[in-house]
Formats: sequence, structure tokens, C-alpha cells
Amino acid sequence: MNNMVSPKSFSSLTLELKIIEATNIESKPRGNLYVRYYLSGEDKKKKVRFKTKEISTRNDLVWNQSFSLDCCGTGHQGFIDVAKLKQEILVFELRWRKRVPLLGRLTFGGSKLLGKAEIAWKEVIESPNMVLDKWVTIVNSVGGDRALEGVVKPAKLKVEIRVRVWKAEEILENRRVRMGKKNWDECGCQNGHHRCCTSSTCDHYDIFL
Repeated sequence: MNNMVSPKSFSSLTLELKIIEATNIESKPRGNLYVRYYLSGEDKKKKVRFKTKEISTRNDLVWNQSFSLDCCGTGHQGFIDVAKLKQEILVFELRWRKRVPLLGRLTFGGSKLLGKAEIAWKEVIESPNMVLDKWVTIVNSVGGDRALEGVVKPAKLKVEIRVRVWKAEEILENRRVRMGKKNWDECGCQNGHHRCCTSSTCDHYDIFL
């Protein structure tokens, strides 16, 4: 495996993303905050979407939560076109969910979008060793949100992104091991397993077509 260069295509890659913490959120209405993030492929109707655990606004906004997604090339000759991949983005949404008293118990209503941030795949791939560790600014959603009225500084989110490129023999070995341990009908992006996301059971499987 060699992450020191940026080739024209990959046969397989693993995206490892860690949501670390949020800062500069000075107004904390009662409820929970979480981060939803997704990336889209050439078919904009297809998205891979993840969601962090929810944290009470009364606590420190630290998630330290990691996710991974394995993708195999499914285009021409089974490769992922890096030039096309560089045109895509990762989108991060900061969301707030209100706590609602109901019959003496606290339940949670629908979530509100507080703001968004974007990171280009190009920035990730062109980073040293394809590792990016940075604070991204969360831009308030269009029209603003009353939940953010007390915010003086823009909210920021710290993320760490790593792309790993696998050799053909490593892919075959990983598949052999997984087939012996997991139900092959499970999908990596839905079940948290490290595998090529090509299962027909997943509605996100063709993100890199």
C-alpha cells in the first residue's frame, strides 16, 4: 500500500472518518446535538449517510466517534476514477433535537438543521498520506435558526479523515476472512463492517459508479 502518491485510479479504498468535537456553540438550548454527514456520487440520488450519537447540550460536545466505508471500483475495468472522485464533497450537518415532555417522560421530536460544512474529496486526496485533520466551520442554515440566536462565533467541527488504498491481494485476503466470519448479505455501510460496499441489499452501494 502506498499513500505517498495520487494515482489516476484506485481498485479499492477505505474511507475512515472520525467526528471528534464541536466548539464555539455558545447558546445551548435544551436538547441533543449530533452530526449527520454524507457524500454523494455521480448519481446525486444515491448517498451514503452516517449519524453520530446524540449528546446533551448540557455536556461537552465531544463525540470521538469513528466510521469507515470500503468501496471497490465498479466502473471501467473495476477502478475508481480519482479525477471524478476529486469532484465530490463530504457534507457535514450540525443538528439539534428538542426534548419534549410527554406523560411525565422526555421524548425527542424531529431534528433541526443548524448549519453545514463541506470538505472536498480533492483536499483529502491531495493531503500528505491522504490524511486530513482539521477544524471545519459550520455555516448557519439559510434563514438562520432561533436555536442559534446566542451564537457569537461560528460553530466549528473537528474531523479526521483518512483514505487507505488497498492492493489486489489484500482485497482478496480481506474478503476471504470476512466471508468466514460475517453474513455476506450484510452491507459494510449499514452494519459497520470493513468490506466493499457492493451488496444489492444496500441502497447506497453504487456511490462511486
